[in-house]
Amino acid sequence: MASNLIHRITDIIDPGDALGEVLFGLIMALTFTVGSRLLFAEEGLNVRELIVATIGCNVAWGIIDAILFILGTVFYKSRRLRLFRQIKAARSESQALAVLASEFPIEDVSLSPKAADADALYRSFLALAKRADPVKLSLSKGDLLAAIAVFLLVSATSFPAVVPFLLIDNANLALRASNLFLIILLFMTGLHGQAFQMPSRFVRGSR
Repeated sequence: MASNLIHRITDIIDPGDALGEVLFGLIMALTFTVGSRLLFAEEGLNVRELIVATIGCNVAWGIIDAILFILGTVFYKSRRLRLFRQIKAARSESQALAVLASEFPIEDVSLSPKAADADALYRSFLALAKRADPVKLSLSKGDLLAAIAVFLLVSATSFPAVVPFLLIDNANLALRASNLFLIILLFMTGLHGQAFQMPSRFVRGSR
């Protein structure tokens, strides 16, 4: 069941993005649980307030991150549409090729392409762009589902932090268990994240 859920999530959102959201959500939750220890000795730990604050913070940031995801997607699509218009408005083929080379530099990738191959690549892009027609900028169903997935991933990471408080009566012991559980989850998330060096949204934004 867990594997099916993970598979569905990775069908909606890039695996690197998904791991990044989980990682950040865990860090947010751990910040609250670790910070609460600073007040525990002096004022005592209010378990109910800690649970509400942890869940509320992650839900609030889940909403913010989902909105940022949508804004980033709109920016990415707007940038591609602007590129298409620049190619159409180019006064010469060499100017259009220069626009493509600036937008899609291949010198930074882990390849050593020959000049003729790079020129052929850009010319194929140019031929495709000349035959294509611009489409109206809009968010697709997949974009909205991805934003919802971002919200759910960030929000859900607050639950591992609060589960120990629901199962253990001793507040101090529950707090220690919560911190340990979150640290283990952070380690596991980071371990899996090595396969996805950087979330795709940051790769897109660097282009």
